[in-house]
Amino acid sequence: MRSLVAIALLAAVSLTAQVLTSQYDNARTGAILTETTLTPANVNSAHFGKRFSLAVDGDLYGQPLFVPGLEIPGKGRHDVIFVATEHDSVYAFDATGVPAEPLWKVNFLNTSAGVTTVRAQDVRCPFITPEIGITPTPVIDYESGTLYVLARTKEGKGLTRPRFVQKLHALAITTGAEKFGGPVEIKANGFDPLRELPRAGLLLDGGQLYLTWGSSCDAGPYHGWVMAYDAHTLRQTAVFNTSPDAEESGIWQSDNAPAADGAGNIFVATGNGKFDARAKGRDYGDSLLKLDRGLVVRDYFTPADESEMNRKDNDLGSGGPVLLPDHKLLIGGKDGRLFVVDRDHPGESVQSVRMLGGIYSAPAYWNGHVYVLARRDFLRDYKWEKGTLSKEPVTGKQTFANSGATPAISANGTRNGIVWFIESKDWNGADRPAVLHAFDARDVTREIYSSEQVPNRDRAGMTLRFTIPTVANGRVYVNAKRKLEVYGLLGK
Repeated sequence: MRSLVAIALLAAVSLTAQVLTSQYDNARTGAILTETTLTPANVNSAHFGKRFSLAVDGDLYGQPLFVPGLEIPGKGRHDVIFVATEHDSVYAFDATGVPAEPLWKVNFLNTSAGVTTVRAQDVRCPFITPEIGITPTPVIDYESGTLYVLARTKEGKGLTRPRFVQKLHALAITTGAEKFGGPVEIKANGFDPLRELPRAGLLLDGGQLYLTWGSSCDAGPYHGWVMAYDAHTLRQTAVFNTSPDAEESGIWQSDNAPAADGAGNIFVATGNGKFDARAKGRDYGDSLLKLDRGLVVRDYFTPADESEMNRKDNDLGSGGPVLLPDHKLLIGGKDGRLFVVDRDHPGESVQSVRMLGGIYSAPAYWNGHVYVLARRDFLRDYKWEKGTLSKEPVTGKQTFANSGATPAISANGTRNGIVWFIESKDWNGADRPAVLHAFDARDVTREIYSSEQVPNRDRAGMTLRFTIPTVANGRVYVNAKRKLEVYGLLGK
């Protein structure tokens, strides 16, 4: 039973901004509803811009997490922003940038003992380069004060065949100290810690941690995996292989996390691979899976043309699932179709709408509206009406020549909504600065801010793919190569 102190703390923090998981909540709506500072009236280049940068030792892919009013031993009370790098480091910074040095930092490497990051050439894929350490967005259990991180290392000093390792770490949010006897090494029959790449964010639901894996550039052999761990003992409780009698069917979701409905159902989407579940097989390529907390498949949605999708590498799982009212769910893939699925009975889609390009992102939902940005498409705003998307969206005035983005919505309840996203690049595109965009959520034809409007002041560092901005307490945190860029009202 929760103590009265714990209940009081949870009640207090629920009234302020907090970002404990990817896309702000387990439904993955992408909306934070406690933003009282930033509004469509003051987010403009005259009043809003880059305030400072925080240097880190590696690239930042996972979404920054935020906890307000955290007591750091010996350093007082701080609003804290947490980030994890591909150099296998986790940082806790003061969210206001004062002090600029970390409140604490931990690193999982030991070069003198031969423990290093995984190199891009090790996995035969240039998508994450030059090193691979921590990619998926961590998750925080506020009640126990724990930050969970999935990290990769390469071990074996002087060995011709080094050992590749993946470990789950549980860190105290106040100090970075390991908890619950961690870390624990990820192991399962058939699991290859070199070939299996974790990209989708971590999920905490019902006292269980859920971790997922896909691949690096389809460099096989690999499988899609979901594994569950007890959040307080780090004991592995369940394992699910999406393709036990084949290969592939990875879970990557453009770095978006699995969704959970709070009633014991977990939703993930797979990429290209063999599908034979309709013939009572066990392989689930290009499918949305509804799993219980024991990772048993309760139902699934697979497009009728999945064999053609597989042949053309049109992963359904290039997008992440988002849970909506009316017991519906959204999922989109590389072929540009966004499906509305009944999550109680997901066998058939209720509706599908087509974007101009492929969907390498998740939609965001706020106040009866769905916001989507597909590859080389306009920002779209669909009205959510009686469990379906409106036939005609409102669209922005410009297209974005990249793989699209997962939007984030900041609002004060149902008021002052802003759609934020980070413009990045295609996988083979030239290096370029990340661009933070902000649109009026009530009228997405109106862009209210871009970090390129005053580039000498606001330009961000070099971009990384699939990053999501974090909005909290009047600031916007943007991932870049080896730095975290922080935006807010000027003069504050």
